[in-house]
Amino acid sequence: MMNTKVYKAVHDLAEQLMEAANRNDRKRFELLFSRLKTICEENENTSKDHPVQWETLADFTEELEDALTTYEKALEKSIAINNKDHIASIAYSMATLQIELGKKDEAINSLKSAKVSANKIEDKELKAEIHELLESLIEED
Repeated sequence: MMNTKVYKAVHDLAEQLMEAANRNDRKRFELLFSRLKTICEENENTSKDHPVQWETLADFTEELEDALTTYEKALEKSIAINNKDHIASIAYSMATLQIELGKKDEAINSLKSAKVSANKIEDKELKAEIHELLESLIEED
């Protein structure tokens, strides 16, 4: 269970980051990103640590390799608490980045992992996205 105060802070920062990005307000984006990163780092390996904060940080990380590393951290934390929703979502996000980085085999593995976890979740849209992306990659071979 995620700490309510931390969840609210992360959620609010995510909304503000989206707004700054949409306005192309680089300075504000970087300030907000820095705040989010600080929350993640301060909570790491404490009772307040949760995959959501790391997934959110990865979502807003502009350097693709850094984002992938942060998603990997979020995935590890999701696996540790056995949260299938987060595992599926994070593995899907990782796969989309891996495709962008030309890492097709890694993307396929991430999607296979996402698909296994997605079998146990209710989000039909995410299940369909995972399935469609995996099928498209496999058909290319």
